[in-house]
Amino acid sequence: MLTIAVSKGRIYQEALPFLAEAGIVPIDDPETCRKLILSTTRADVQLVIIRATDVPTFVEYGAADLGIAGKDVLLEHGAESLYEPLDLKIAKCRLMTAAHKNAPQISGRVRVATKYVKIAQQYFADQGVQAEIIKLYGSMELAPLVGLADCIVDLVDTGNTLKANDLEPRELIMNISSRLVVNKAAMKMKNAAIAELLAQFELTLAKR
Repeated sequence: MLTIAVSKGRIYQEALPFLAEAGIVPIDDPETCRKLILSTTRADVQLVIIRATDVPTFVEYGAADLGIAGKDVLLEHGAESLYEPLDLKIAKCRLMTAAHKNAPQISGRVRVATKYVKIAQQYFADQGVQAEIIKLYGSMELAPLVGLADCIVDLVDTGNTLKANDLEPRELIMNISSRLVVNKAAMKMKNAAIAELLAQFELTLAKR
């Protein structure tokens, strides 16, 4: 049995059609079912539904053999212990800095609100900017408005939320998409099964 960890939200919404194209369809309706472990139409594959930030941890410690997670989550987790064989090219967005539209350009010293602490620290260090990182788990857009931070680092899709709060995207840190990650021990112990699944995913990607 192979276990694939998938998170709720946008990745979940785009991963399910991808998995279906690869012949992996949950037997229970994911929209109405409250189960967190879902059997699929492939008897040898099950899905576990968890928080996005937990996917690398589940895979790293072998609670799941494979996982689907955004590159942002993997970088923040520090997923060097995982294989990352495929970019699934789903749930695409941009990781960017953003600030109030009337704020000056960032230089010297800056306060940054973000949940991407490691990524932000590395980015501003590379820019030669001394950054004080303020960790928030949500509502990042509020930070510049109430004086908590000078700017934010967050995912940007349409930019509508930023615009509605008088913020604007500034610098692109990286383009983000969701990746397939594999537990290293599982890759050895279940090599044939995982190799077959990877081949099916590659074929699915090629047909898109």
